Amino acid sequence: MDNIGKIIKVAGPLVIAEGMAHANMFDVVRVGPQHLIGEIIEMRGDKASIQVYEETAGIGTGEDVVSTGAPLSVELGPGLIGQIYDGIQRPLEDIRRQVGDTIKRGIEVDPISREKEWEFTPTAKAGDKVEPGDVLGTVQETIIVLHKIMVPVGVRGTVKEVRGGKHTITDVVAVIEDEKGQLHELTMVQKWPVRVERTYKEKLAPTFPMVTGQRIVDTFFPIAKGGTAAIPGPFGSGKTVTQHQLAKWSDVDIVIYIGCGERGNEMTDVLREFPELKDPRTGESLMKRTVLIANTSDMPVAAREASVYTGITIAEYYRDMGYNVAVIADSTSRWAEALREMSGRLEEMPGEEGYPAYLASRLAQFYERAGRVICLGSDGREGTLSAIGAVSPPGGDISEPVSQATLRIVKVFWGLDSSLAYRRHFPAINWLNSYSLYFDRLRPWYEDNINQSFIKNRNEAMKLLQQENELDEIVKLVGIDALSPADRLVMETTQMIREDFLQQNAMSDTDSYCEIDKQFRLLELILFYYETAGEALRKGAPMQPVFDIPARARIGRAKDVPKEIYKEQYDQIEADIRQQIAQISQGGKEA
Repeated sequence: MDNIGKIIKVAGPLVIAEGMAHANMFDVVRVGPQHLIGEIIEMRGDKASIQVYEETAGIGTGEDVVSTGAPLSVELGPGLIGQIYDGIQRPLEDIRRQVGDTIKRGIEVDPISREKEWEFTPTAKAGDKVEPGDVLGTVQETIIVLHKIMVPVGVRGTVKEVRGGKHTITDVVAVIEDEKGQLHELTMVQKWPVRVERTYKEKLAPTFPMVTGQRIVDTFFPIAKGGTAAIPGPFGSGKTVTQHQLAKWSDVDIVIYIGCGERGNEMTDVLREFPELKDPRTGESLMKRTVLIANTSDMPVAAREASVYTGITIAEYYRDMGYNVAVIADSTSRWAEALREMSGRLEEMPGEEGYPAYLASRLAQFYERAGRVICLGSDGREGTLSAIGAVSPPGGDISEPVSQATLRIVKVFWGLDSSLAYRRHFPAINWLNSYSLYFDRLRPWYEDNINQSFIKNRNEAMKLLQQENELDEIVKLVGIDALSPADRLVMETTQMIREDFLQQNAMSDTDSYCEIDKQFRLLELILFYYETAGEALRKGAPMQPVFDIPARARIGRAKDVPKEIYKEQYDQIEADIRQQIAQISQGGKEA
């Protein structure tokens, strides 16, 4: 057969085969008698270098390599939501049912069930003119997700027939006649190569935030829907919990969580916790709007690289339906290590710290697939894809190549700090070295939907935190008593900002999620205390009684006030602050 080559070298996950002149770059191949899945990553004459996505032990020279003639692709259709896949879209639950707890090498299982029937409700009818991206009908995939069956790219013409009712994903649900008179029979499943970005009409500037319910994110360093963010941090600084919080609380429709080379126990936690987490908006299991890609660090290195592309392609498919989608990749450092290992085995010229010279461009290819777009189709629907990548720099040193390449690409940097984590300050995002470049674009949304003073208050709080950092040096040298009353007030206020606002308890029912309006009011309350106390001190009020007013202790407990009653409580605290400081200023007793 003309699509078979022979192995001439095996080096870990890299297999080199000759007689492959018929194959193309990025074709999927089957390697050896066990039919291991691999992908061609380099061609030199008729020799192909193949990245094998399974353990290559026992594979020898002279064995067959069979090209499938198609690139690595994912299947897209009803049945994706709630699935747990490995990096090359093999459904782990189905494999477990077939072969037990250990994945057998070379196993082939359909990514989406061929037996399950779905109720297809047509929205197009015979005689309609359709173009790529037009919705032919819908399927209620889960109680939360309405799956839209779209005309695939490359097909346009007149609908000849639409078949409603119960169908499997491989049944023909519509027939379209193109301009040449050819008939296209469409099913509910389509394939898309993972390394190719899905097509859209137009990319738009992101102008509204992805609300996460995390105060330090929404108020201080927001990410826009369709934006990109990185969470770099050392081991133990709370990356995983922060990502869980973003996955659980972000106001997106679909979450794609890619566990890319993380420790097996961390991935196990995700697999155990996500099905049990309740979606706060619907009360249903979070898995009813989530796809998990589970690739632990003991899986072959090469499979890590594929997992990121698999996840973002599935995300683009749901974005094309007009949904807001978040991709959370944990972690891109492990993905970059896979690139480094394969680059070394290919004997390419290494870049910094042994990473390939094309590391930055590969990272950019991933993050650039995020965005807010006008989807294909004649209805002009909009969808967003937000990409959030964790980075695990060795020892927390963000001067290493993966962190630096990521920082040059993403627009939001949430820098986790081990010193904050050791002090039990979570989320351990350092407010002095984190940033968001979306503020100018998001300002109109905050001013129209929350309050005209939202950005002003945030900037005031950041200014105080920077002042505290400078005053800290003085305090370490000469003690806090050497500070003036105004500087002492800055230190007291920033303690409140840090402990009462920026700290958030992910395990607390009332504090795990904080509405954005409540965030605004809480910060406004702290700044109101700062202004009122500052005015009193300038008029000669004694310093310590102003710092010790009972209302200040109530600010510390204010973040735990349930959302139903926080407005009245915050108004009462504000009135108490005003009254108690006024009494001190007049020489009276505290209330």
